[in-house]
Amino acid sequence: MRGAVLALLAPLLVAACAGAEPGAAEAAKRPGRSLAEATFAGGCFWCMEPPFDALDGVESTTSGYIGGSEERPTYEQVSSGTTGHAEAVRVVYDPRKVSYEKLLDVFWHNIDPTARDRQFCDHGPQYRSAIFTHGEEQERLARASLAELSRDKPFAGEIVTEIVPAGPFWPAEGYHQDYYQKNSLRYRFYRTGCGRDARLRELWGDAAGGH
Repeated sequence: MRGAVLALLAPLLVAACAGAEPGAAEAAKRPGRSLAEATFAGGCFWCMEPPFDALDGVESTTSGYIGGSEERPTYEQVSSGTTGHAEAVRVVYDPRKVSYEKLLDVFWHNIDPTARDRQFCDHGPQYRSAIFTHGEEQERLARASLAELSRDKPFAGEIVTEIVPAGPFWPAEGYHQDYYQKNSLRYRFYRTGCGRDARLRELWGDAAGGH
């Protein structure tokens, strides 16, 4: 579990910094921009930022919490598994440069869609995989993507990833944002120790994600 890995890293962790990245609403106000928002849960949000950040057309990614009952939940509350939230990433993107279908493809190839209420070494409903849709068109495309994957999947397991309407998204604490960039060695230690890339290769072969 990530908690055990973090315990090993505790002497190295830096103090949390305050503040969160601008949201989709703020980004969309930039002159000449018409941006969209997508939200995905794929276990540890540290590991879900890099594959989306690598896409041309993605303006920002923000780690946070969605799908629960508490307002402004903290990491400690969410990690207890009692609030109903999932760790997730909000992706602000330019639809003229990258399609929602492409975001879905990247999402699938960076998760284990056969794992219920867990991802890799992290266990609990807060690590469930889910697509949180913003509007009817995203829901249609997400369900079409799920149907196609169910028909052509390269693995035997049942797909248990949820597709649900997006509710309030609460940005995570500042020290979680861009963790893979700010703390690259610790990030790699966690990712490797969690077996994420090994499992992705087992599921997806050469098409596996991984950053």
